[in-house]
Amino acid sequence: MRGPFLCAALIALVAPLSGLGGGRAIAQEDASFEAYAVQLGQQAIAQGVSRATVDAVIPTLSYNPRVVELDRAQPGGNPNAPAFAIPAFAPYRAAHVDSARIARGRAKYMNLRGLLSRVEARTGVPESIMVSIWGNETNYGSFTGDFDLPRSLASLAYEGRRRALFAQEFVDSLKIIDRGFPRERIVGSWAGATGYPQFLPSMYLRLARDGDGDGRADIWGSEADALASIANYFVNAGWRANQPWGVAVSVPADLDRSAIRNRTVSPRCPRVHDRHSRWMTMAEWRALGVTPLGRSLPDTAMASLLEPDGPGATAYLLTGNYRVILDYNCSNFYALSVGLLADAVAR
Repeated sequence: MRGPFLCAALIALVAPLSGLGGGRAIAQEDASFEAYAVQLGQQAIAQGVSRATVDAVIPTLSYNPRVVELDRAQPGGNPNAPAFAIPAFAPYRAAHVDSARIARGRAKYMNLRGLLSRVEARTGVPESIMVSIWGNETNYGSFTGDFDLPRSLASLAYEGRRRALFAQEFVDSLKIIDRGFPRERIVGSWAGATGYPQFLPSMYLRLARDGDGDGRADIWGSEADALASIANYFVNAGWRANQPWGVAVSVPADLDRSAIRNRTVSPRCPRVHDRHSRWMTMAEWRALGVTPLGRSLPDTAMASLLEPDGPGATAYLLTGNYRVILDYNCSNFYALSVGLLADAVAR
């Protein structure tokens, strides 16, 4: 629909180009991006975003090539890139479950026990898991990203590879501004994740919760809101109370891995799930000589095997709650680090 807003916005965006002649400073791609930004503004208006917010944001947007470069550099971002080789887990673990992160996590865990225990009682999500997600995402809020969210999301939408996804995230970022959070507050990662828990705007709108009782979910400044929101995410993803995420195990050298191979294909992140074995009971794993290195699981518990560093190194038997962590970030290294940091923080 071509309404007064569209015409006015186009005039505002195009007018500065007039009279520049052959020496104009704005590239054709910039002009094309500005025209696309106007379309995003119309999409936002159609979804109920206030005209005041749209008028404040759309004319200030400019294309950010850096976020597009970062997106294309991701595994799978470039279809012509060579096959991605899976590195060893041990160096990743050393960087993400290090002594400093464990110490900071324990301090947060002890200082916020009252809040954490209330959230766990209400949701069934362990206190240590909430803290670990916070620690893995932003090192307990010490760095939440410094990219302007609307600009990043508009640039990624304009690039077009995942236009529908990022266009909607852009609109949702404006909805957050409409809720009273200033644009300069909702900075985040280049891909649009924001706040202490690094929620995408759509996730914020759907799952963020008020944890401190002030009537709004401020995941950028309130630790209580951030932790309550993380727990709500896990509940929504199917977390089962009183079930560990997994246990470390030793695997006999003669284990027939072809016999336990997973023969199903996950509809989401198939390369991540392909590294897991098929599901078996803990009793069945024990019968094959797979032995817990510390805590164990009940004989009837279902678990799948993951050997992140291959045969001969520490392996893990994983429960359904591990898959919930994967829902937050579909990476085996990330999910293992969340579980291991949670265990270390609570120890």
